[in-house]
Amino acid sequence: MSKNNKKEPFNFQKLYRRTGLIIYDVISVIFASYFAILIRYEFSVGSIPDHFMTPVSEFLVIDIILTLAVFYIFKLYDSLWAYAGERELQNLVMACVFSGVIDAIGLQFFKIESRPVPQSYYFLYTFLLITLIFISRFSYRFFRSQKHRVENRNNSKAVMVIGAGEAGNIIIKEIITSNYSTMSIKCIIDDDPNKWGKYIQGIRVVGGRDRIVECADLYDVDEIIVAIPSVSRTELKKILEICKNTNCKLRSLPGMYQLVNGEVNVSRLRDVEVEDLLGREPIAVDMDQIAGYVSGKTVMVTGGGGSIGSELCRQIAGHKPKRLIIVDIYENNAYDIQQELKSKHPELDLVVLIASVRNTLRINSIFEEYKPDIVYHAAAHKHVPLMEDSPGEAIKNNVFGTWKTAMAAAMNGTKKFVMISTDKAVNPTNVMGASKRICEMIVQTFNKHYDTEFVAVRFGNVLGSNGSVIPLFKKQIAAGGPVTVTDPEIIRYFMTITEAVSLVLQAGAYAKGGEIFVLDMGEPVKILDLAENLIKLSGYKVGEDIRIEFTGLRPGEKLYEEMLMDEEGLQDTSNRMIHIGKPIELDEMRFFGQLERLKIAANEESAEVKSLVQEIVTTYHPTDNEADHTREHKEALKKVAEKINEENF
Repeated sequence: MSKNNKKEPFNFQKLYRRTGLIIYDVISVIFASYFAILIRYEFSVGSIPDHFMTPVSEFLVIDIILTLAVFYIFKLYDSLWAYAGERELQNLVMACVFSGVIDAIGLQFFKIESRPVPQSYYFLYTFLLITLIFISRFSYRFFRSQKHRVENRNNSKAVMVIGAGEAGNIIIKEIITSNYSTMSIKCIIDDDPNKWGKYIQGIRVVGGRDRIVECADLYDVDEIIVAIPSVSRTELKKILEICKNTNCKLRSLPGMYQLVNGEVNVSRLRDVEVEDLLGREPIAVDMDQIAGYVSGKTVMVTGGGGSIGSELCRQIAGHKPKRLIIVDIYENNAYDIQQELKSKHPELDLVVLIASVRNTLRINSIFEEYKPDIVYHAAAHKHVPLMEDSPGEAIKNNVFGTWKTAMAAAMNGTKKFVMISTDKAVNPTNVMGASKRICEMIVQTFNKHYDTEFVAVRFGNVLGSNGSVIPLFKKQIAAGGPVTVTDPEIIRYFMTITEAVSLVLQAGAYAKGGEIFVLDMGEPVKILDLAENLIKLSGYKVGEDIRIEFTGLRPGEKLYEEMLMDEEGLQDTSNRMIHIGKPIELDEMRFFGQLERLKIAANEESAEVKSLVQEIVTTYHPTDNEADHTREHKEALKKVAEKINEENF
C-alpha cells in the first residue's frame, strides 16, 4: 500500500473525549428539563401538576436525540476547547437556543388537553442548558489558565504592560493563556483616567505613565511591554524616557498595521530600539510620485547588496519597475538580496551581476547591454578609519568608481543618475568624506555636459547599517561589555535606513540636475547618550552591569558633522524635510587636471594621495594629532551652542 493510501491510526483519545461530552450533554438536557420545572414551582415537587411534568417526560428522549444532532451540526464535538474563543462561544449559544426552540415546538405535541407548559419554562430551560454546556466546554480553559499562573508564579518574568487598549488586551490574554509563556503580568499602565482601577483579564490598571517607575519597583517588574501601536514617535519617546529609569528590559509592538491586520501577538513583540528614542516621526514622502517615475523603467542599483543599496532594491521592487539590475562586488550580499526579492516579488524581472565599479570595461558592457533609465549609485567604501589607512582604495573606489559609472550612464542614455553622498563630505576631516565631496563635484560637473540628470543625496549616519555604532554596541552588550565610545562629546545626526532610502527615491523624483539633496535630520545626537540608552533598554544598569569605555577619536574622525557647506545655502522643496544645496562653482579644467594627477597617485600607491585630495577639496583638513582634535572639539561645541541659540530665538 502506498504512503498516500495508508490509513491513520484510530484516535481513541478523541473518541473518549467525544463520548464523555455526549454523556455530559445527555445529563445536561435531562437536568435542564426537570430543573426548569422545579424552579418554576419554587422547588416544591408536590406543587408541580402532572399535565406539566408528563409532556416533559414523554418528549425527553426525542429532545435528547435532536439536541445532540444540533450540537453536532454546530461543531460542539469538534472544536479545540482549550483554545476556544468568541466564535466557539457563539456556536455554543446558538446551538442551545436552537435546542430550546426544538424543545418548545416538541412539547406542543405532547401537551395534555389544551394545557401548555408554562412560558417561563422555555426561558429557564434554555438558560440552564447554555450554562451547563458552557461549563463543560470552557471549564478546561479556565483551569488550564489557573494552572499556568500557579506554575509560573515563581519562575516567570514579572511584566508591566503599557496600554489598556485592544492591542494590550490581546497581548495580555495570550500571555495568560499560553502554556509556553514564561511571563507573568503584574500591572497595566494607561493614561486614560477612566480605565484606572479597572481590570483586563484580571489584571488591574494601576494608573498613568507617572506611575511607571513606582510600579516597576513595587511589583518587582523585569520587563515592560509597550502595547500602543498607534502611538506617535514623539509620545513613544516620552514614554521610553520614563521607562529607562526602571532598569527593565523594554519591548513593543512594531506598529499600527499589526493591529489592523489582526497580527497582534507575543511573537510580534520586538525589543525597543534606540531609534524609538529619536523622537522624530518618519520622513513622509510622496510614494505616488516615486512610483510614477520608477514604474515601467529599467533601474540599476550599484552596491545593491549593502545596507542602503539593498533597501533601495526592496522599495524599488515594490513600485513595479520594468527591470531591476543589482550590481555588487560582494557575491554573498548580492545573493542574499537576490533570494529575498525572488521570494517577495516573483514577477520581478531581476538581474543580479557581480562587478566592480572600478572595472571600466565591465561597467561599460553592463550599461551597453541593459541601458538603464535610472541609476542609484550606492557602491562605495564608507568606513572612515579603514580608509584613513588605505586612502588610495577610497579614491579608486569612491572617486573613480563614481567617474566610470557616471560616464557609462552618460554615454548610454541614462535619464537620472543619483549618487549617494554623506554629511562627512562637508568640511571633511577624513579621506572618505573628502572622496565623497569629490564625487559630488564630479556629478555636478557631468550634469553641465550631458543630458543625464546627475544629482547627489546627502544624509547622516544610518541606524542599523553595516558599520553603524548600534550593531557594535549590541554585540558589546551581549558580551557583557564594555561598550566603547570614542569621545564623551562626539555628536552625530541619525536617520533610519528606510528614511534614507525614501529620501534617495524622492530625490530622483525631484531631480532636475546638479542638485545636492539634503535631509533636515532634526537634532544631533550624542553617541554617549545612544550607548547609555541602549544599555538601559536592554535592562542593564550603566556602570554597574555594563560599563562604558572611552577610546579616543580615531584617525579622520571628528566630533561634529555638518550637513551643508557654508557657501551652498538652502532651497526648499515641496517636502519640508528635504532641501537642496546650490551647486558650487569650480574651475573645471583645473579640476580635471587635478583628478588626473590624483588617479596616477592612487594607482601608484603614492603617499601624496591625501595632499592631492586636499588641493581639490580646499575644505578638507585632516585631523591627525591631538591638537587638531582639541581645536576641532572646541569648534564643534561652539557650533552646537550657536545652533541652540538660533533655535531659542
